[in-house]
Amino acid sequence: MCDALKIEFQPRWKEELVCSMDGRQFVLEMTMGVLSVYLPSESKWEADAPEWASHQWERVSDDLVAWCSQQDIPVVIEDSAWVSFM
Repeated sequence: MCDALKIEFQPRWKEELVCSMDGRQFVLEMTMGVLSVYLPSESKWEADAPEWASHQWERVSDDLVAWCSQQDIPVVIEDSAWVSFM
């Protein structure tokens, strides 16, 4: 995992956070009223993830928490959070 590139994050106007990882993308919920980013729990992630994203939750979580910390945005991890794999 040390050789893996950092995941890139780009907010999008529809209260979405576009995440680019290894040439692929997925979208997380990013509310704007009370600014927060929502990440599904690891078990929900694994249940919904396509092959390219499976077993990547810890990497995503680590990079997301670091990015959100720099942006002063709270991260919420919960089963009801959604992710859209592209």
